[in-house]
Amino acid sequence: MSKPTTSSGEPISQRQRSFGAMFADRVATSGTSDAFRYPEDGGWTTITWNQTRDRVHRIAAGLIDLGIAPEDRVAIASATRVEWVLCDLAVMCAAAATTTIYPSTSAEDFAYITTDSGSRVLIAENPDQARKILDHPDAAVGLLAIVLIEGAVDDDRTMTLAALEERGARLLVESPTLIDDAIAGVGPEDLATLIYTSGTTGRPKGVRLVHDSWTYTARGAELLDFLRPDDVQYLWLPLSHVFGKVLIGVQLRIGFVTAVDGNVDKIVENLAVVKPTFMAGAPRVFEKVRARVTATAHAEGGPKAKIFDWAVGVGIRYQAAREAGKVGPLLTAEHAVADKLVFSKVKARLGGNIRFFVSGSAALSAPVAEWFRAVGMPILQGYGLTETSAASFVNQPRHNVLGTVGPVFPGSEVKIAVDGEILIKGPGVMRGYHNMPEASAEVIDADGWFATGDIGELTEDGFLRVTDRKKDLIKTSGGKYIAPQKIEILFKAISPQVSHIIVHGEGRKFVSALITLDADAIGDWAKTAGLSESYEKLAAQPQLHQMIQQQIDDLNSKLERWETIKKFEILTKDLSVEDGELTPSMKVRRKAVEKEYKALLDAMYTD
Repeated sequence: MSKPTTSSGEPISQRQRSFGAMFADRVATSGTSDAFRYPEDGGWTTITWNQTRDRVHRIAAGLIDLGIAPEDRVAIASATRVEWVLCDLAVMCAAAATTTIYPSTSAEDFAYITTDSGSRVLIAENPDQARKILDHPDAAVGLLAIVLIEGAVDDDRTMTLAALEERGARLLVESPTLIDDAIAGVGPEDLATLIYTSGTTGRPKGVRLVHDSWTYTARGAELLDFLRPDDVQYLWLPLSHVFGKVLIGVQLRIGFVTAVDGNVDKIVENLAVVKPTFMAGAPRVFEKVRARVTATAHAEGGPKAKIFDWAVGVGIRYQAAREAGKVGPLLTAEHAVADKLVFSKVKARLGGNIRFFVSGSAALSAPVAEWFRAVGMPILQGYGLTETSAASFVNQPRHNVLGTVGPVFPGSEVKIAVDGEILIKGPGVMRGYHNMPEASAEVIDADGWFATGDIGELTEDGFLRVTDRKKDLIKTSGGKYIAPQKIEILFKAISPQVSHIIVHGEGRKFVSALITLDADAIGDWAKTAGLSESYEKLAAQPQLHQMIQQQIDDLNSKLERWETIKKFEILTKDLSVEDGELTPSMKVRRKAVEKEYKALLDAMYTD
């Protein structure tokens, strides 16, 4: 087992007692400055920190008036939107705790989470979300009310968010210090958030995160000193996910403005309007942006395509030389031309102000990271889990090591177990799984070390490389161990037409793969190939199979012999959350996919 790597110091202790206190301090410091922007009536509306406080306090008072007491759970089931932020802040300021529920959650899991968490109020985005609990009377028994952000339901247990605010406003007239007093009563170890891990198997587990979890990660991000008060964040990530929530905490600590819109289809369009300086996302978003920009540049072929490829090549060489401190005058001149002809246009398409992106939730392929760095918008890869409050490792603009997720966060420790598992200790580690003491003891030892379930290694400089999920490692019938994630990441960097690849081979004599197609990219390819078939028919096209085979051959040339993919099948539809093949955070449920397509997998091994 490796020796612990620590990043600590007194400054990390200089943090607020609670999330609500962090919000109150930000309002006191930046009251008249812009806090949030959000789409409304075809444009973007901006609210200040003072305006945010007024709405948050009214909602918080409304919750207290309903009967919400300290550490009572309030569930929020909504897509990412400004009301999600306001309601979560209100729960924090009411001294309660937020139960987060993905809007894509099935009615069965919705009822389970609401019941297991003991939630007393449900804030639902719309009638569809409300009916998931209204149609399960047993699960709704403990609810004081269901609050609808938009729409209405003909049920006495429901009210609108506007009505809740009005109720809170009346109470604040009678008790003007109600919310300030509630915030003052919250301590660092009080429950703040219950986030149910979507998991790849079994029932979701409620991760207990206290106020100190969030104030710690926010203070740690501040100490890293690469985010500024004048930054503009574009936030589309699910706020039901730990990654989205931590970004709000960091905003409160540092004071930048955040533009909020969870519509994934409008990310590129909104970036051009909002002009943010940074955005966090999952690798799939960056893969799609790279594929789309490259496809557009190559659409006409000829000189434009050649100039684009030349420029990217120059950018890659320039950034590598810059990192090594060996940039010569010729390369500098070439880079200036590449920037004028190509990079400036790519950056303008994404708003023109991006200083960097932050990637988390899954592994980012090195070629994708290299491409973004080449065009002048580096991706800072980070790592963390719901159980560690998301922020455990992150690269920084001044020292961004491709292929790693950066050094451990200030105030935390990391070590690698004998079997390669990553172990983390620090204030960000959860206080256990809700109502699951045995499951908690399985992952957190007596000394506070959390077993992540991920395999990794530390560089000499203390930067972490994550290689795979411990439980996903494949052992072939020949006794060879294979890390499927490594192969999948490499292939997605090679093929812009592929949405997902699932590498299979446990107990088999060779490795195979299931492949799904990216609807946009495969549509572009089909037009170029003179085809107009549906996704399902395209999946059976010999031309497509030939192209994918060439890409598989390219992949295999980069792998050890026992890792190479001998056979593959293209599925007739992409994976989806609705069909149970992806988690709400877009991770592949590997076992569910292998079970669903067992016959197809078995057929590849019949010869």
